[in-house]
Amino acid sequence: MSDAAYIPISLWQLALAAALIVVNIALSVALRLGLARSLLVASARMTVQLLLIGLVLEWVFALDQAVPILAIALVMTTLASVAAVNRTRRRFAGVYWDSLVSILSASFLVTGFALVGIIRVEPWYDAQYLIPLLGMVLGNVLNGISLALDRFTEGVVNGRDRIELLLALGASRWEAAHDLIADALRVGMIPTINAMMVMGIVSLPGMMTGQILAGAAPVDAVRYQIVIMFMIASATALGAFGVVALAFGRLFDERGRLRTDRVRRVERS
Repeated sequence: MSDAAYIPISLWQLALAAALIVVNIALSVALRLGLARSLLVASARMTVQLLLIGLVLEWVFALDQAVPILAIALVMTTLASVAAVNRTRRRFAGVYWDSLVSILSASFLVTGFALVGIIRVEPWYDAQYLIPLLGMVLGNVLNGISLALDRFTEGVVNGRDRIELLLALGASRWEAAHDLIADALRVGMIPTINAMMVMGIVSLPGMMTGQILAGAAPVDAVRYQIVIMFMIASATALGAFGVVALAFGRLFDERGRLRTDRVRRVERS
Protein backbone atom coordinates (compact mmCIF):
# COMPACT_ATOMS: atom_id res chain seq x y z
CA MET A 1 0.00 0.00 0.00
CA SER A 2 1.20 3.54 -0.74
CA ASP A 3 2.39 5.70 2.16
CA ALA A 4 1.10 8.89 0.51
CA ALA A 5 0.19 11.53 3.06
CA TYR A 6 -3.09 13.35 3.31
CA ILE A 7 -3.07 16.41 1.04
CA PRO A 8 -4.93 19.43 2.48
CA ILE A 9 -6.88 21.79 0.21
CA SER A 10 -6.10 25.49 0.49
CA LEU A 11 -8.59 28.32 0.06
CA TRP A 12 -7.32 29.18 -3.41
CA GLN A 13 -7.70 25.56 -4.47
CA LEU A 14 -11.25 25.67 -3.11
CA ALA A 15 -11.91 28.78 -5.20
CA LEU A 16 -10.50 27.02 -8.26
CA ALA A 17 -12.89 24.11 -7.67
CA ALA A 18 -15.78 26.56 -7.43
CA ALA A 19 -15.04 27.56 -11.03
CA LEU A 20 -16.46 24.18 -12.07
CA ILE A 21 -19.95 25.45 -11.34
CA VAL A 22 -19.49 27.82 -14.31
CA VAL A 23 -20.20 24.80 -16.51
CA ASN A 24 -23.67 24.44 -14.99
CA ILE A 25 -24.37 28.15 -15.20
CA ALA A 26 -23.22 28.37 -18.82
CA LEU A 27 -25.42 25.44 -19.77
CA SER A 28 -28.39 27.01 -18.01
CA VAL A 29 -27.88 30.34 -19.78
CA ALA A 30 -27.28 28.79 -23.19
CA LEU A 31 -30.39 26.60 -23.02
CA ARG A 32 -32.48 29.13 -21.08
CA LEU A 33 -33.14 26.71 -18.26
CA GLY A 34 -33.65 29.48 -15.74
CA LEU A 35 -31.40 27.77 -13.20
CA ALA A 36 -28.47 30.19 -13.11
CA ARG A 37 -29.62 32.09 -10.03
CA SER A 38 -30.60 28.88 -8.21
CA LEU A 39 -27.19 27.39 -8.97
CA LEU A 40 -25.39 30.44 -7.62
CA VAL A 41 -27.50 30.57 -4.47
CA ALA A 42 -27.20 26.82 -3.88
CA SER A 43 -23.43 26.90 -4.42
CA ALA A 44 -22.91 29.85 -2.08
CA ARG A 45 -25.23 28.39 0.53
CA MET A 46 -23.57 24.98 0.41
CA THR A 47 -20.09 26.48 0.71
CA VAL A 48 -20.99 28.68 3.69
CA GLN A 49 -22.87 25.88 5.45
CA LEU A 50 -20.05 23.37 5.03
CA LEU A 51 -17.35 25.82 6.12
CA LEU A 52 -19.38 26.67 9.20
CA ILE A 53 -20.08 23.04 10.03
CA GLY A 54 -16.36 22.34 9.68
CA LEU A 55 -15.69 24.88 12.42
CA VAL A 56 -18.55 23.57 14.54
CA LEU A 57 -17.40 19.96 14.24
CA GLU A 58 -13.97 20.85 15.58
CA TRP A 59 -15.71 22.10 18.73
CA VAL A 60 -18.14 19.16 18.82
CA PHE A 61 -15.39 16.55 18.50
CA ALA A 62 -13.65 18.10 21.49
CA LEU A 63 -16.68 17.43 23.72
CA ASP A 64 -16.41 14.50 26.10
CA GLN A 65 -19.84 14.57 27.77
CA ALA A 66 -22.90 12.70 26.56
CA VAL A 67 -25.54 15.39 27.22
CA PRO A 68 -24.29 18.13 24.83
CA ILE A 69 -23.46 15.57 22.13
CA LEU A 70 -26.93 14.03 22.34
CA ALA A 71 -28.46 17.51 22.30
CA ILE A 72 -26.66 18.23 19.03
CA ALA A 73 -27.84 14.89 17.66
CA LEU A 74 -31.42 15.75 18.64
CA VAL A 75 -31.19 19.11 16.84
CA MET A 76 -29.90 17.35 13.72
CA THR A 77 -32.77 14.86 13.89
CA THR A 78 -35.37 17.58 14.36
CA LEU A 79 -34.10 19.52 11.34
CA ALA A 80 -34.13 16.31 9.28
CA SER A 81 -37.74 15.58 10.26
CA VAL A 82 -38.83 19.07 9.20
CA ALA A 83 -36.95 18.78 5.90
CA ALA A 84 -38.62 15.43 5.20
CA VAL A 85 -42.12 16.90 5.56
CA ASN A 86 -41.24 20.04 3.60
CA ARG A 87 -40.52 17.87 0.56
CA THR A 88 -44.05 16.45 0.47
CA ARG A 89 -46.99 17.83 -1.48
CA ARG A 90 -49.79 16.90 0.92
CA ARG A 91 -49.82 17.34 4.67
CA PHE A 92 -52.13 16.86 7.64
CA ALA A 93 -52.28 17.90 11.27
CA GLY A 94 -49.53 16.17 13.23
CA VAL A 95 -47.40 15.26 10.22
CA TYR A 96 -44.32 17.04 11.58
CA TRP A 97 -44.63 15.17 14.86
CA ASP A 98 -45.07 11.86 13.03
CA SER A 99 -41.97 12.58 10.98
CA LEU A 100 -39.94 13.43 14.09
CA VAL A 101 -41.02 10.31 15.98
CA SER A 102 -40.26 8.07 12.98
CA ILE A 103 -36.87 9.51 12.09
CA LEU A 104 -35.80 9.81 15.74
CA SER A 105 -36.73 6.22 16.57
CA ALA A 106 -35.20 4.72 13.43
CA SER A 107 -31.97 6.72 13.36
CA PHE A 108 -31.18 6.54 17.08
CA LEU A 109 -31.97 2.83 17.29
CA VAL A 110 -29.82 1.88 14.30
CA THR A 111 -26.97 4.27 15.05
CA GLY A 112 -26.91 3.22 18.69
CA PHE A 113 -26.77 -0.45 17.73
CA ALA A 114 -23.92 0.24 15.30
CA LEU A 115 -21.91 2.23 17.84
CA VAL A 116 -22.37 -0.18 20.75
CA GLY A 117 -22.84 -3.56 19.10
CA ILE A 118 -20.83 -3.38 15.86
CA ILE A 119 -18.07 -0.76 15.96
CA ARG A 120 -17.93 -0.81 19.78
CA VAL A 121 -16.90 2.78 20.27
CA GLU A 122 -15.58 3.77 23.72
CA PRO A 123 -17.31 5.77 24.99
CA TRP A 124 -20.42 5.11 22.93
CA TYR A 125 -21.19 8.84 22.63
CA ASP A 126 -17.80 9.72 21.07
CA ALA A 127 -18.75 12.62 18.79
CA GLN A 128 -16.12 11.71 16.19
CA TYR A 129 -18.14 8.58 15.42
CA LEU A 130 -21.68 9.38 16.56
CA ILE A 131 -22.19 12.67 14.69
CA PRO A 132 -20.88 11.61 11.23
CA LEU A 133 -22.63 8.23 11.34
CA LEU A 134 -25.90 9.76 12.50
CA GLY A 135 -25.62 12.47 9.85
CA MET A 136 -25.25 9.93 7.04
CA VAL A 137 -28.19 7.92 8.37
CA LEU A 138 -30.40 11.00 8.74
CA GLY A 139 -29.68 12.24 5.23
CA ASN A 140 -30.92 8.99 3.73
CA VAL A 141 -33.78 8.34 6.15
CA LEU A 142 -35.32 11.76 5.58
CA ASN A 143 -35.31 11.05 1.85
CA GLY A 144 -37.00 7.69 2.35
CA ILE A 145 -39.57 9.15 4.73
CA SER A 146 -40.46 12.01 2.41
CA LEU A 147 -40.88 9.68 -0.58
CA ALA A 148 -42.98 7.17 1.34
CA LEU A 149 -45.15 9.81 2.99
CA ASP A 150 -45.68 11.66 -0.28
CA ARG A 151 -46.68 8.47 -2.12
CA PHE A 152 -49.04 7.37 0.65
CA THR A 153 -50.90 10.69 0.97
CA GLU A 154 -51.16 11.04 -2.79
CA GLY A 155 -52.46 7.49 -3.04
CA VAL A 156 -55.05 8.04 -0.32
CA VAL A 157 -56.42 11.16 -1.99
CA ASN A 158 -56.32 9.92 -5.59
CA GLY A 159 -57.59 6.44 -4.68
CA ARG A 160 -60.37 7.60 -2.39
CA ASP A 161 -63.19 6.02 -4.42
CA ARG A 162 -61.53 2.61 -4.49
CA ILE A 163 -60.72 2.71 -0.77
CA GLU A 164 -64.25 3.72 0.20
CA LEU A 165 -65.67 0.98 -2.02
CA LEU A 166 -63.52 -1.62 -0.26
CA LEU A 167 -64.60 -0.27 3.12
CA ALA A 168 -68.26 -0.38 2.06
CA LEU A 169 -67.83 -4.01 1.01
CA GLY A 170 -66.68 -4.93 4.48
CA ALA A 171 -62.90 -4.62 4.24
CA SER A 172 -61.06 -3.46 7.32
CA ARG A 173 -59.18 -0.18 7.10
CA TRP A 174 -55.90 -2.12 6.98
CA GLU A 175 -57.14 -4.30 4.11
CA ALA A 176 -58.37 -1.25 2.22
CA ALA A 177 -55.05 0.59 2.61
CA HIS A 178 -52.63 -2.33 2.40
CA ASP A 179 -51.70 -1.84 -1.26
CA LEU A 180 -51.09 1.87 -0.69
CA ILE A 181 -48.92 1.17 2.34
CA ALA A 182 -46.88 -1.45 0.50
CA ASP A 183 -46.42 0.86 -2.50
CA ALA A 184 -45.34 3.75 -0.27
CA LEU A 185 -42.76 1.63 1.53
CA ARG A 186 -41.47 0.28 -1.77
CA VAL A 187 -40.99 3.80 -3.12
CA GLY A 188 -39.29 4.93 0.08
CA MET A 189 -36.72 2.14 -0.05
CA ILE A 190 -35.99 2.12 -3.79
CA PRO A 191 -33.22 4.81 -3.71
CA THR A 192 -31.29 2.88 -1.07
CA ILE A 193 -31.69 -0.42 -2.90
CA ASN A 194 -30.57 1.17 -6.19
CA ALA A 195 -27.52 2.68 -4.49
CA MET A 196 -26.57 -0.69 -2.98
CA MET A 197 -26.95 -2.45 -6.33
CA VAL A 198 -24.25 -0.39 -8.10
CA MET A 199 -21.98 0.45 -5.16
CA GLY A 200 -18.41 -0.59 -5.80
CA ILE A 201 -19.06 -1.22 -9.51
CA VAL A 202 -20.51 2.03 -10.83
CA SER A 203 -20.05 4.34 -7.86
CA LEU A 204 -17.56 4.77 -5.03
CA PRO A 205 -19.36 6.16 -1.96
CA GLY A 206 -18.24 9.53 -0.65
CA MET A 207 -17.56 8.26 2.87
CA MET A 208 -15.31 5.47 1.62
CA THR A 209 -13.51 7.80 -0.79
CA GLY A 210 -12.98 10.32 2.01
CA GLN A 211 -11.41 7.71 4.26
CA ILE A 212 -9.09 6.55 1.50
CA LEU A 213 -8.04 10.12 0.71
CA ALA A 214 -7.37 10.63 4.42
CA GLY A 215 -4.94 7.70 4.37
CA ALA A 216 -7.08 4.77 5.57
CA ALA A 217 -6.47 1.33 4.11
CA PRO A 218 -8.97 0.60 1.30
CA VAL A 219 -10.03 -2.65 2.98
CA ASP A 220 -10.86 -0.82 6.22
CA ALA A 221 -12.70 1.93 4.31
CA VAL A 222 -14.75 -0.69 2.48
CA ARG A 223 -15.74 -2.43 5.71
CA TYR A 224 -16.92 0.85 7.22
CA GLN A 225 -18.92 1.60 4.08
CA ILE A 226 -20.64 -1.79 4.18
CA VAL A 227 -21.62 -1.22 7.81
CA ILE A 228 -22.96 2.23 6.95
CA MET A 229 -25.02 0.97 4.00
CA PHE A 230 -26.64 -1.69 6.15
CA MET A 231 -27.35 1.01 8.74
CA ILE A 232 -28.93 3.23 6.11
CA ALA A 233 -31.04 0.41 4.65
CA SER A 234 -32.34 -0.63 8.07
CA ALA A 235 -33.04 2.90 9.31
CA THR A 236 -34.77 3.86 6.06
CA ALA A 237 -37.07 0.83 6.24
CA LEU A 238 -37.93 1.50 9.89
CA GLY A 239 -38.43 5.23 9.34
CA ALA A 240 -40.58 4.82 6.25
CA PHE A 241 -42.76 2.18 7.88
CA GLY A 242 -43.11 4.28 11.02
CA VAL A 243 -44.22 7.46 9.27
CA VAL A 244 -46.65 5.61 6.96
CA ALA A 245 -48.14 3.69 9.90
CA LEU A 246 -48.67 6.93 11.83
CA ALA A 247 -50.17 8.61 8.75
CA PHE A 248 -52.46 5.61 8.30
CA GLY A 249 -53.69 6.04 11.88
CA ARG A 250 -54.46 9.70 11.29
CA LEU A 251 -56.20 9.33 7.92
CA PHE A 252 -58.32 6.32 8.89
CA ASP A 253 -60.28 6.96 12.08
CA GLU A 254 -61.26 4.42 14.76
CA ARG A 255 -64.58 3.80 13.01
CA GLY A 256 -62.78 2.73 9.85
CA ARG A 257 -63.63 5.85 7.85
CA LEU A 258 -61.25 7.44 5.38
CA ARG A 259 -60.63 11.08 6.36
CA THR A 260 -59.25 12.79 3.28
CA ASP A 261 -60.69 16.03 4.66
CA ARG A 262 -57.69 16.08 7.00
CA VAL A 263 -55.27 16.29 4.07
CA ARG A 264 -54.33 19.57 2.48
CA ARG A 265 -52.21 20.25 -0.58
CA VAL A 266 -49.29 22.65 -0.33
CA GLU A 267 -47.07 24.24 -2.93
CA ARG A 268 -43.43 23.38 -2.47
CA SER A 269 -40.98 26.21 -3.03
